[in-house]
Amino acid sequence: MTIEPTVPNAEQSHAWNEVQGRSWVTHDALLTLQIRPFGDHALERAAVTPGSRVLDVGCGSGDTTRELARRVGPAGAVTGLDISAPLLDLARARAREEGLAQVTFELADAQTAALPEGAFDLLYSRFGVMFFDDPTAAFTNLARALRPGGRAVFVCWRRLEDNPWFQVPLAAVAQVLTFERSPPGAPGPMAFADPARVRGILAGAGFTDVALEAFDATLTVGGSGSLDEAVEFMTEVGPTASALRSSDPASRPAVVAALRASLAPHHTPEGLRMKGGVWLVTATRP
Repeated sequence: MTIEPTVPNAEQSHAWNEVQGRSWVTHDALLTLQIRPFGDHALERAAVTPGSRVLDVGCGSGDTTRELARRVGPAGAVTGLDISAPLLDLARARAREEGLAQVTFELADAQTAALPEGAFDLLYSRFGVMFFDDPTAAFTNLARALRPGGRAVFVCWRRLEDNPWFQVPLAAVAQVLTFERSPPGAPGPMAFADPARVRGILAGAGFTDVALEAFDATLTVGGSGSLDEAVEFMTEVGPTASALRSSDPASRPAVVAALRASLAPHHTPEGLRMKGGVWLVTATRP
C-alpha cells in the first residue's frame, strides 16, 4: 500500500521532523513507558481480532503499531501513519528487528493522505490525532478509509486540570518565564480536551455512535530515577522544553529550581509519579 507523502500542516511537520521529533527519538523509551497505560486501555477496548486491517494514526516510533501487528497476526495488516521521518525511521527499524512483515509505515498527513477507501477495519491512535490544522477534514479522510461498520478508537488528553503532570511543571515555569499559551482547540496536546468539540468533529466527519469515556492513570514521568533526572527530562521534552527553547538561556537555572521545587512532593522511590487523564473515544463509520 502506498500513501502519498503530503504534509500540509507546516508548523507541526517542522516540529516533528526537527527539534521535537529528534527529542522524542532520544527519549523514546521513557516516553513510551510513560504513556503506555493509556494506549493499552484503548487497545483492550478496540478488541483487535486476528486478520484485521488496522490504521495507526500518529504512530510515532511504532510501539502501538507493533502491538497491533502482534494482535492481528500474519493474516492481518497494520499501517502506521505519521508526519515525523525521524520517528518513522525508528519505527521501521524496530519492526524489522521483530520480523513483523504485516507492518508498513508511511510518511503522510492524515488530513490529505491518499488512503484507499474502505481499506481498514479499525482506526486506532494513541495521542496522534490532536495536531491537525483541520481535524474535521482529517477525520473525514480517515472515515473514508474505514469500511462501513469500521470503528475508530483513540485516546486524547483531557483538560490541563485533569493532567497534573502537564499542569504542575507549566505553573512552575510560569513563575519565571512569560510564554504564550495555545488557545483552546489549537493543534497540540490539549486540542481535544473539550468533549463537545470532539463529538462535533467526529459527527461532522460522518461518524456515528460517538462515545467518550474518562480514564485516569498514575504515570511514571521521566523514568524511575532521581528527582534531578526527572527535572532534566522535563527540560528536554514537552511543554516545559518548548518554553525554555524560546527563552533567554540565562533563565534556565531559575526554571530548573522552580521545577524541582514543584515536582519534589510528587517524587517517590519509584520515580516521579503524577496523575494523567484522557478521553477514550470510540466511533463507527456507518
